[in-house]
Amino acid sequence: MTPDQYCQDKAKASGSSFYNSFRFLPKDKRRAITALYAFCREVDDVVDECSDAGVARTTLNWWRDEAAAIYGGQPQHPVCQALVPIVKQFNLAQEHLLEIIDGMEMDLDQPRYADFKSLQLYCYRVASVVGLLSVEIFGYTDRQTLKYEHDLGIALQLTNIIRDVGEDARRNRIYLPMDELQQFGVTAADILNARETENFRKLMAFQIERAQHYYQQALDQLPAVDRKTQRTGLIMAAIYRATLDEVVASGCHVLTERVSLTPRYKLWLAFKAWLKN
Repeated sequence: MTPDQYCQDKAKASGSSFYNSFRFLPKDKRRAITALYAFCREVDDVVDECSDAGVARTTLNWWRDEAAAIYGGQPQHPVCQALVPIVKQFNLAQEHLLEIIDGMEMDLDQPRYADFKSLQLYCYRVASVVGLLSVEIFGYTDRQTLKYEHDLGIALQLTNIIRDVGEDARRNRIYLPMDELQQFGVTAADILNARETENFRKLMAFQIERAQHYYQQALDQLPAVDRKTQRTGLIMAAIYRATLDEVVASGCHVLTERVSLTPRYKLWLAFKAWLKN
């Protein structure tokens, strides 16, 4: 199996909305974004699938060495091997790959976030940085597009957090800021024990409103000159906003249910967004 085929299989197996958004790209950019996404999946899986925090930390350090080898060495992992020509072709910064790993490591260190500022750093590392790497692959002419990608990454990650409150709680993780739980009269025990109170519903309405604000802020910052090159991100925005709308439409029972869109509906949203932009 070639490194490129490994990345393709890794991306496809994830079933993520990201994979649907890649389909419309030219071959070289599709290959590049697939390898980048496979890298993100690999380091994310280290934290999600390893029950021993020490082993997970050691493995993430191995990935840091692999990321460095992409830029001047001989990486062992097929994902990193696939990235060697890509980082040169699209001028992808090594520090950004390392920041993604730093974000994944935060899951080992921080099962709680004191306030939105600290959560924002996590969202930046695991989502906005991926967007900043992606924009180099997609291409842009106006630096304002970098601000769009930053805020879109925050919006996408906030949507993940809202959708996965219950799933994360079962891993003893709460990504909703603790000061906001206190503000709305919700305890960590409420979330860990799936108690859907009226206060919890108000808390989630607040979280959803903030995510929608970041989507709108991102889209407002995207220069018209770069809309076509950034269509993949716009597809992601369409799919994730539809997911957020579905959370609301289903009653926001995120403590006990996990909303997901069908593959056919995602593909339809992707096609519609591609034609629109």
